[in-house]
Amino acid sequence: MSEAGGGPGWGFPVPQRAPWSLVAATAALCLVSATSVWPAGAAPMSREERQKLGNQVLEMFDHAYGNYMEHAYPADELMPLTCRGRVRGQEPSRGDVDDALGKFSLTLIDSLDTLVVLNKTKEFEDAVRKVLRDVNLDNDVVVSVFETNIRVLGGLLGGHSLAIMLKEKGEYMQWYNDELLQMAKQLGYKLLPAFNTTSGLPYPRINLKFGIRKPEARTGTETDTCTACAGTLILEFAALSRFTGATIFEEYARKALDFLWEKRQRSSNLVGVTINIHTGDWVRKDSGVGAGIDSYYEYLLKAYVLLGDDSFLERFNTHYDAIMRYISQPPLLLDVHIHKPMLNARTWMDALLAFFPGLQVLKGDIRPAIETHEMLYQVIKKHNFLPEAFTIDFRVHWAQHPLRPEFAESTYFLYKATGDPYYLEVGKTLIENLNKYARVPCGFAAMKDVRTGSHEDRMDSFFLAEMFKYLYLLFADKEDIIFDIEDYIFTTEAHLLPLWLSTTNQSIPKKNTTSEYTELDDSNFDWTCPNTQILFPNDPLYAQSIREPLKNVVDKSCPRGIIRVREESFRSGAKPPLRARDFMATNPEHLEILKKMGVSLIHLKDGRVQLVQHAIQAASSIDAEDGLRFMQEMIELSSQQQKEQQLPPRAVQIVSHPFFGRVVLTAGPAQFGLDLSKHKETRGFVASSKPYNGCSELTNPEAVMGKIALIQRGQCMFAEKARNIQNAGAIGGIVIDDNEGSSSDTAPLFQMAGDGKDTDDIKIPMLFLFSKEGSIILDAIREYEDVEVLLSDKAKDRAAILKDPEMESEEQPSSENDPPNQSAEQIITSSSQDPDLAEQAAPEERALSPPPEPAGAPSPAEMDNAANISPSEQNSDPTENHESTSLGGECTDLDDQPQEPSETEEDSNPNVSWGQKAQPIDSILADWNEDIEAFEMMEKDEL
Repeated sequence: MSEAGGGPGWGFPVPQRAPWSLVAATAALCLVSATSVWPAGAAPMSREERQKLGNQVLEMFDHAYGNYMEHAYPADELMPLTCRGRVRGQEPSRGDVDDALGKFSLTLIDSLDTLVVLNKTKEFEDAVRKVLRDVNLDNDVVVSVFETNIRVLGGLLGGHSLAIMLKEKGEYMQWYNDELLQMAKQLGYKLLPAFNTTSGLPYPRINLKFGIRKPEARTGTETDTCTACAGTLILEFAALSRFTGATIFEEYARKALDFLWEKRQRSSNLVGVTINIHTGDWVRKDSGVGAGIDSYYEYLLKAYVLLGDDSFLERFNTHYDAIMRYISQPPLLLDVHIHKPMLNARTWMDALLAFFPGLQVLKGDIRPAIETHEMLYQVIKKHNFLPEAFTIDFRVHWAQHPLRPEFAESTYFLYKATGDPYYLEVGKTLIENLNKYARVPCGFAAMKDVRTGSHEDRMDSFFLAEMFKYLYLLFADKEDIIFDIEDYIFTTEAHLLPLWLSTTNQSIPKKNTTSEYTELDDSNFDWTCPNTQILFPNDPLYAQSIREPLKNVVDKSCPRGIIRVREESFRSGAKPPLRARDFMATNPEHLEILKKMGVSLIHLKDGRVQLVQHAIQAASSIDAEDGLRFMQEMIELSSQQQKEQQLPPRAVQIVSHPFFGRVVLTAGPAQFGLDLSKHKETRGFVASSKPYNGCSELTNPEAVMGKIALIQRGQCMFAEKARNIQNAGAIGGIVIDDNEGSSSDTAPLFQMAGDGKDTDDIKIPMLFLFSKEGSIILDAIREYEDVEVLLSDKAKDRAAILKDPEMESEEQPSSENDPPNQSAEQIITSSSQDPDLAEQAAPEERALSPPPEPAGAPSPAEMDNAANISPSEQNSDPTENHESTSLGGECTDLDDQPQEPSETEEDSNPNVSWGQKAQPIDSILADWNEDIEAFEMMEKDEL
């Protein structure tokens, strides 16, 4: 057996020349093998408890699916806070996120095979009839080729796969005659025009009715696509070809994969995030296993399993070796530059990489899978959910969590591979967190901010397609499922395709192009599937021993493996790299170290000092890597200082019937009044003030006495409103935006400023809600009259906020429909700003891929790095409270650190001023043009 990443591995050596069907059958073992070995010291979960948890998953699915069908269908998705459907064009655009919506009842199609897995065959039959009757695939709407493929085409094929299975069993679907397959074929032909490029890579978007490039299509002008977008088609398209006999679909998907393989960076064997679909040039040259690339790797391995083509396995193993060599820094997975793979491209990780431990299980590389999964679980235990992105020291980078299922997926596969009951407990935690923090009367709401517990009016279709499927399978015994799950492979959207497709319609010519580009030997077939019979041959505590060093990595210890240090450096007696926190511009030794790292120090006319890194001037590649890390640390320190004066968002939690704490709204803080982060939360019933603007003495003091007053924004200063309601006896205030339709989904979050006078007399807490969030409270008042809310720095545990046993009993999860008849005005982006408001940026909406680089700016792999330092801040400890990772040093306990607001992608843009005055990015880039051109020439020479 071979090794990768420095760790031991297990696997079935698969013969290169095995018959096609035998290869697929052998590889299929990696999807289903499991053992009953229970690690000593971990008590196995009883069948009764597993059944109880499985039934809880069923109830949760009923709650989500039932509310979608009642309040949203036939819309694409449910908006669980306002209890209505999300229809494309009727809601403010969310950018790329909306490209998944095509007015084709997305959630219903995505949920089809989940219904069968959860033994809801009657509901499945009814759902199929609805799809055939109501769904239209000929809408004039521009959709994502990638999302439409994995969700809609995959959903139709998964539904067809299980429909014919049920028909063969003889009880259900006897009327079915391949209608879903015909719809899938129709959709497949609608997607084919996207492949009309010289490279064979598809356009990222297509119009379902008009295709590409026609004036009425409103698409076809794009030049770039993500690697995952172009490389995640082969399973669905090949299955469509095998089911129908129309080979064109598999041929197009294979051509796209062949082109991506050809364009990989030859020396590192890595691929970038974004590629030009016409020229094949890499637009973004950073590489990782998360957003933008993730499912490309997944589909290479699974294409081998489903189709039996060993070229896919060779390619996957080549990429995997590069991943373990450059990207994997156990337990972390950090992006690198494809041309300079020893240089990290960012200092944070995104949530989509949580699928990778599951893929490593299928590969048979169990140790790093356990390590990374445990690190992710520690982050979840700290924040309740996995943030969209988090830093290498496990702070929140992007605070959203759209109920992604990737971590549940990896948990399921690790349990199947190890049989370790620990992973059942992990699954139990996921269930508890979903019910405690995400469950609302009309379904499950995505988290807008994991730090405050605030919600977003969003429930993506993948939540029903994947989350409940993996959680149910985690706790189910074989006899609990009405069909043999081992006969199917999961797509990236968890749709089920039968493995017998490997021997059906084998008319696709197999051209092994892999060997044309690299020399591969038989070792590339090692580590193919986990051999669970020898997974714990001598030590039943194997998995536990791997997890043990990581159990406190998030809260107590420095994350190990973050700083990659060469053994040669230690042997030569080299000192640890200079850290940004220790840098002194007046220290000659420090200046000499900077020079060695290729970092120049320039004195600016305004008295500041600018640091510029030229990687080509570094003494060695190791010094260049240290210099890049030093510059990244400087940027982070600058960002930290810029945020010190900003206040994080607050939470308004509705705690009365029928909400009981299940609805949490994002609120802007005030720079005056009671600070909710330092004092106990304020709880009380709400009442509208008269006058509603709160700009004069209240005429209804008896109504707001002892309550939280609702006030409309505008016509006077916030501090004046606060004083008026405080004088009337209010215990707190909520200011609701007067700009009708504004929402925290689309507008930056505000913090309310004072009036320029002394505000120490204001003793009550004040929070700000945009119109959409405020309307939820106002609608609740109209429906239920007495509405009680909790004002706090973050959402509180529901068990702690319930006042009496009656409420406590009503809090138990149920499928009853008791949501309020909430309505909301159409959301529009608010562009008006009051002089009494200090604006604070809110987290942006994130699509599958990270946001693109700023227009006109080169990628991190192409630019030198710079940071500006004010002379007043050149001291031995420029950031007294800043926490950073140091080699061999102490780490501050993260629990004691203040939570930071979400930030945009700063790590990839090093143009940050180290002082109070920010230097414009254009002026910085103008100074760099000459260096950038030289750097690009160097890269071209290397290529």
